[in-house]
Amino acid sequence: MTTVLVSALGMLLACSGTAKDEAPVVPVQLVQVAKATLEQKVTADAVLFPIAQSAIVPKISAPVQKFLVNRGSHVRAGQLLAVLENRDLAAAAQENKGSYDQAQAQYATTTAADLPAEIQKAQLDAQAAKQQLDAQQKVYDSRQELFQQGALPRKELDQAGVDLTNARNQYEIAQKHLDALNAVGKQQTLKSAKGQLESAQGKYQGAAAQLGYSEVRSPINGIITDRPLYPGEMAAAGTPLLTVMDISTVTARAHIPQQSAALLKSGNKAKITVPGLDQPMTGKVSLVSPALDTNSTTVEVWMQIENPGEKLKPGTTVQVSMVARSLPGALAVPAAALLTAPDGITSVMVESTCSDSKNASDRCALQKQVKTGIRDGDRVQIVEGLHEGDKVVASGAYGLPDKSRITTAEAKPEAKNEKE
Repeated sequence: MTTVLVSALGMLLACSGTAKDEAPVVPVQLVQVAKATLEQKVTADAVLFPIAQSAIVPKISAPVQKFLVNRGSHVRAGQLLAVLENRDLAAAAQENKGSYDQAQAQYATTTAADLPAEIQKAQLDAQAAKQQLDAQQKVYDSRQELFQQGALPRKELDQAGVDLTNARNQYEIAQKHLDALNAVGKQQTLKSAKGQLESAQGKYQGAAAQLGYSEVRSPINGIITDRPLYPGEMAAAGTPLLTVMDISTVTARAHIPQQSAALLKSGNKAKITVPGLDQPMTGKVSLVSPALDTNSTTVEVWMQIENPGEKLKPGTTVQVSMVARSLPGALAVPAAALLTAPDGITSVMVESTCSDSKNASDRCALQKQVKTGIRDGDRVQIVEGLHEGDKVVASGAYGLPDKSRITTAEAKPEAKNEKE
């Protein structure tokens, strides 16, 4: 009996010594290194703006006669939105229209009748003066012969000379008037008549424009977002009467550090996470500013997003994620598998056969230094140090000593999420 107890105690002590000497087995989660398409993304906060906006400012000051739209009304470009009091403007336009019509009639009369008649009268006057000159010349010649023969007194010859001089002067005046009409008068008369017509036309168009300013129309398609006045209140020139926004498409504007903005270009894909919406919305980069913001030394980047149903509201702060580049076939591991030392060296725990174990099925975790590339969400590119098919510790690696024995749980391969 004593022999049996001694043997049992010896076996118990031997077993307890064996258990004490063996290293503990640590349960970990393994993941297989696999190829995937990774995207380098630039994320930032952004503010939404409408694709187009117009604060409609009246050009005249007048009371609002009526509004034809309210806040939230959808409008088209050119649509009548409001009418200002315009009875005085309508009267002024009508008065100037009458003056314009009168000037048109005067111009037509001048060009068609007055000027040719004046020229014709001048021609007749010149002809009559020439005939009178010829007649006086004959009288003078006749009296001169009679005077030389002694049959006519000197007084009558002198009178005939005076009459001839007067007739010659009248003829010269009539001829100069005719020449002036033919050379200059016709052009100046037409120019004067045309100037009067254009002046009347300008006044009428100005009055018509003033009348047109009393009708407020939308310059763009969109939705009314502000209407501060009520009918009957005074609309002041230079003060917005209505605001129209086109939010069929919105623009997210973000300020990105210069180093990150250098990776972006127009056309890059983007996702926008909006508070209150379950799913992110897709868009694309539409502008990367060529200059730095002098205040923040950042680069302003615009993203354009279609807005069906007008769910996105201008002024909302959103988070944007822009794809700077895409790497197909990159080796990837979960970010949780990475271990970063105080000196910045990055490593992972790789599943391997235990070198000090006689049992081939025993598995150990070996620490292996790696070089990483881009990060896409919870996945990181491995540039050097691993091969496709290697298994790394994805959960439980923190604080795990090198060459620790681990349980050989079923490996959970990294999904090959090859993105389009």
